[in-house]
Amino acid sequence: QVQLVESGGGLVQAGGSLRLSCAASGRTFTNYGMGWFRQAPGEERKFVAAISWDGGSLNYADSVKGRFTISRDNAKNTVYLQMNSLKPEDTAVYYCAAAKHGRSWSLAGTYDYWGQGTQVTVSS
Repeated sequence: QVQLVESGGGLVQAGGSLRLSCAASGRTFTNYGMGWFRQAPGEERKFVAAISWDGGSLNYADSVKGRFTISRDNAKNTVYLQMNSLKPEDTAVYYCAAAKHGRSWSLAGTYDYWGQGTQVTVSS
């Protein structure tokens, strides 16, 4: 069992930056791949970024590549999403997720544990 808690969301002007954090507790964290997803009102939950258990493999949705960076600090049991050059279309609830197995990191079904989400709002 792994418990995940996101933080760092808020209101920001277009072009600005935010850093989201996801703190993990419970069982061992280091063996889990981690992902970020987002869900806008009336939309399906969509993949944003993923990182392997050792940080050696990174994957990004085309819509955020070059603007967002996923990272992890296993000593702190924390994964981060640095979001730069934010756009109004980035507005959504952002969710952290953890996966014990699997290589299809862009699919929500890969993940075993989910956080409660944190709201990100980008104004024009």
